[in-house]
Amino acid sequence: MVEYVFMNGEYIDASTASIPVRTHAFLYGTSVFEGIRAYYNQDENQLYAFRVREHYERMLHSAKVMWMNSPYTLDEYCEITKELLKRNNYKTDAYIRPTLYKSSIKVGPTLTDNEDSFLLFTTPLGNYFDTQKGLKLCVSSWRRTSDNAIPPRAKVSGAYANSALIKTDAHEAGFDDAVVLSESGQVTEGSAMNIFLVINGVLTTTNTTDDILVGITRNTVIELACELGIPVRERAVDRTELYNADEIFCCGTGVQIVPVESVDHRTVGNGNAGEITKAVQHLYYDVVRGKAEKFKKWCTPVYD
Repeated sequence: MVEYVFMNGEYIDASTASIPVRTHAFLYGTSVFEGIRAYYNQDENQLYAFRVREHYERMLHSAKVMWMNSPYTLDEYCEITKELLKRNNYKTDAYIRPTLYKSSIKVGPTLTDNEDSFLLFTTPLGNYFDTQKGLKLCVSSWRRTSDNAIPPRAKVSGAYANSALIKTDAHEAGFDDAVVLSESGQVTEGSAMNIFLVINGVLTTTNTTDDILVGITRNTVIELACELGIPVRERAVDRTELYNADEIFCCGTGVQIVPVESVDHRTVGNGNAGEITKAVQHLYYDVVRGKAEKFKKWCTPVYD
């Protein structure tokens, strides 16, 4: 069975898709991307792509930061994505990776006078982490890049060298992942995921201006918490608050929603997923599979 990718304006066999070795994005990390999930609802024999439009809106914001001209409109990106998923005919959960990249064959980091191209691939993907088992996190010795260096709110591929260092060092030290501090020493997010704390019944997360990627899943969690009647507060978070939080969970397209068992060997709560975490998780997994009518507007059905 042929697996398709979308590249250079065409749906082509994935085994033939390639870029030249001197492509600017390969040499300098000058691309922006998104990670999107699609969830298979077996009862309906339907694949639902989750919050596709919002992801492409963010990609276009990232593109503006990186001096990119988009070759397609927002509506066209959504249609291309739906068509590619349809051609690949998944009967399982899938991951979608759109990339807008500097495609000129040139040496030198300048972003202007540099062609922009788009490619899109999809692949089957289950859980990145065990969503029922809590993560063991550490506070990373690495700092998050800042808005005046490589802005985290722009999803730039080159910036993920920062995430790679953070994640790898945590893993090699025996942890599942890490919490990252800003240069000023306050909590930002995980290596590639946003973070929420439950403190005295209030769902607490870092500000959008605290050197984080403003996550689509983060936004989803905030809206679902409001639906559940859980108060939400966005504010600066100190490192030591991680050690005394009643519950902590991380969220993102890749990780979805996963509880945290411990931070720096300090147990969070009783070490298990707390009641607020479980409530948000339960509603989230109904929503992404198109089982919650109120939020079905976020789910794009792939199969006609």
